Amino acid sequence: MNNTYKNILAIGVGGAIGTFLRYFFNVLTLELGYPLGTIIENLGGSLLLGFLTAWFIVFIPREWIKVGLGVGLCGGFTTMSTFAADSIFLYSRTPIDAIFYIVLSLFGGILFALGGYLVATRLATKTRQKMEGGR
Repeated sequence: MNNTYKNILAIGVGGAIGTFLRYFFNVLTLELGYPLGTIIENLGGSLLLGFLTAWFIVFIPREWIKVGLGVGLCGGFTTMSTFAADSIFLYSRTPIDAIFYIVLSLFGGILFALGGYLVATRLATKTRQKMEGGR
């Protein structure tokens, strides 16, 4: 199969799984009246993408695996449009809720991505050393 078609198929499958998981978390948290599902999705997706980025630096995967997990799964799981809509909704209720939500989402996303990156860097390096017969 052509590499482009493998990539497209992997992105589609990963995107379907990520979208299903996003829907699951939204339905699970819908009754709270606060967009906790979107926070979980975006922070969790940031953590996973940070982890995958560092892992794939040490263990270089096939392109279809990289795009299937990064573009497909993480892209389908996270949501900028819902974050924007939730921010406007919260602002219309109470601006302080919107400010808290925006700050938590933006800074939390960056910190979670960094955390995932640092954990994967350490884990991948140790795994690589063990595979090569090191410490």
